[in-house]
Amino acid sequence: MTQATNLKLKPVQANGEHDSDHSLDWWRGAVIYQVYPRSFCDTNEDGIGDLQGVISKLDYISDLGVDALWVSPFFKSPMNDFGYDISDYRDVDPIFGTLSDFDELVAQAKIRGIKIMIDQVLSHTSDQHQWFKTSRESKTNDKSDWYVWADAKADGSAPNNWIAIFGGSAWQWDEIRGQYYLHNFLSSQPDLNFHCDELRAQILEEIEFWLKRGVDGFRLDAINFCYHDKSLRDNPFKPLEERTGRGFSPDNPYAAQYHYFDNTQDENLSFLEEVRSLLDNYPGTVALGEINSEDSLKTLSEYTQGDRRLHMGYNFELLADEFSPEHIRNTVNSLESVIGEGWPCWAVSNHDVIRVVSRWGDGVHNTQFAKMTLALAASLRGTLCVYQGEELGFTEANIQQHQLQDPFGIEFWPEFKGRDGCRTPIAWNDDQPHAGFSNRNSWLPVADEHRRHNVAAQVEDNASVLNFYKQFLRWRATQRVLIEGAIKFLDSPEQVLIIHRSHNGEHITACFNLSAEPITFAAPVINKQTPLQGLGVTLDTTIEGLSVSLEPYGFAYFS
Repeated sequence: MTQATNLKLKPVQANGEHDSDHSLDWWRGAVIYQVYPRSFCDTNEDGIGDLQGVISKLDYISDLGVDALWVSPFFKSPMNDFGYDISDYRDVDPIFGTLSDFDELVAQAKIRGIKIMIDQVLSHTSDQHQWFKTSRESKTNDKSDWYVWADAKADGSAPNNWIAIFGGSAWQWDEIRGQYYLHNFLSSQPDLNFHCDELRAQILEEIEFWLKRGVDGFRLDAINFCYHDKSLRDNPFKPLEERTGRGFSPDNPYAAQYHYFDNTQDENLSFLEEVRSLLDNYPGTVALGEINSEDSLKTLSEYTQGDRRLHMGYNFELLADEFSPEHIRNTVNSLESVIGEGWPCWAVSNHDVIRVVSRWGDGVHNTQFAKMTLALAASLRGTLCVYQGEELGFTEANIQQHQLQDPFGIEFWPEFKGRDGCRTPIAWNDDQPHAGFSNRNSWLPVADEHRRHNVAAQVEDNASVLNFYKQFLRWRATQRVLIEGAIKFLDSPEQVLIIHRSHNGEHITACFNLSAEPITFAAPVINKQTPLQGLGVTLDTTIEGLSVSLEPYGFAYFS
């Protein structure tokens, strides 16, 4: 006979005598909500979201129970890569608003107790940036070394075999200067030369500009791409069986090389220390690095060691297609084995990958699956990034070829359909033509399935993904053991993941059924504990004798 549990968990009280030296660091174990402004809310009726749109939804963001807001690029840009090609580090692009709008966003967020983190794209700029326009004019001007320039080989070909992520050679010939310049991304995104002392000093000034405006931290885009090998050595080629992972499909030419020399150089560590030294002058500010290298876990460990480099970093291991208890265990254990005093940050979705409900699930809206992925990610040791739309259980939108905006998808269609499917606008309601996002045709279409699961409808549904997010994140914030505790995995059946967290004598064990079938398993260790019902929701869990039963994608917590 199954008996429902209605026990309430008291907030875990850590013993102050054993608190870590880092107990006041707001970012440790925080939840960071990523907003992609183009697709959040449009207030000036041009079909593109803007900063005032973000401001208008701050109460919605606050109600989620998150600690910080990560705002994707809003800087002045020709938008060839939708803001990740910056033409002015210190100005807001008119499609997003003004610097005054940004200042208002910071002020309004702080009123609500929300930290503001912004993207900083340091490894490259747009070719429309004045720095590049000056640099290309000659080999002797005051910014001639601010970008990576190299002479052609004797036959006129590129300096080496480096490949750009967006396809083709990573070198572009420039007629004006009579040299090649490096671009790890689009040809309109020339790489900055961090071997140049003057450039590096200038970049620190660009960072400080935003610190002075009150930001609480930075998400550092492609931070391991800042330095290149000064000798410009060729990258070796990979065997076919190794051309997987890192977010690149095997048929992407970029996956055909070991990227030993075009990024992740040792010199980057000293630059990160300069960044950290600057941030230390602004107490409470943090740096989160996006790391995608040949050995991302090792790089993440190096980049976050001690208190002189990044505060935390995240990688693409859980942004990959693979979804299994074994993959999650191996990823976390591998990182824990090398990270030492470093601090991890986890994400299962962002603006560059297929939405998690589609990538790990079966491609259809599944309320229980969406809830489970949040609970699982939030139970790992570290900070958590949540991408807009995850709290609504959004699936990947189906974008037709003629609707594509992403240059990545345009280049590799149909083998790779690009990133537009995870970037479509938020559906706020279903009683307006564009689901409350805009009064005009939006830059990408609002997905029909997203309309059916819009914000307004989910607010009214107590069992919705949205309401679960609100309840769960507020409960998690009271559990010191989930914020700071050590982590280990317990033995479990094939499709079950069991996470054990411990801190100052407190323990929480979380069980997750990663399959679409119900499962019952013997768990004597768990059955010595008490099932928790402090989430404000009913968990799909029962206990019979010495067995735990989980519904499809069910999960439960025990103390």
